[in-house]
Amino acid sequence: MKRCGQVALVSFPYTDFSGAKLRPALMLRQASAAFDDWLVCMVSSQIQHAEEGLDEVITPSDADFPATGLKVSSVIRLSRLAVLDGKLLVGSIGAISDERLWRLRQRLAKWVGEAPG
Repeated sequence: MKRCGQVALVSFPYTDFSGAKLRPALMLRQASAAFDDWLVCMVSSQIQHAEEGLDEVITPSDADFPATGLKVSSVIRLSRLAVLDGKLLVGSIGAISDERLWRLRQRLAKWVGEAPG
């Protein structure tokens, strides 16, 4: 069963649609009640690509890290979003804590509401 906060494997599209790469993605919320579409964000081990003030790094010392299924420190890339059909989610490898999910959603909402500058 799919749920918010899960870390799932998905063929995540490149922003220029030249291809995709199988990678972990965080399921932020179901995007439509009528369809099995999900708002997801990329999860990457390339922590140097984290967007300051938006993305969040999760490390093995974090309390919820063991439950994520991730193998190394990773960045939850709120700066890399996609809406995908639930059928594209290959499988769940774990989940983040409810507290982290809430914090990420709040950060994303604040970022969306800010004027670009």
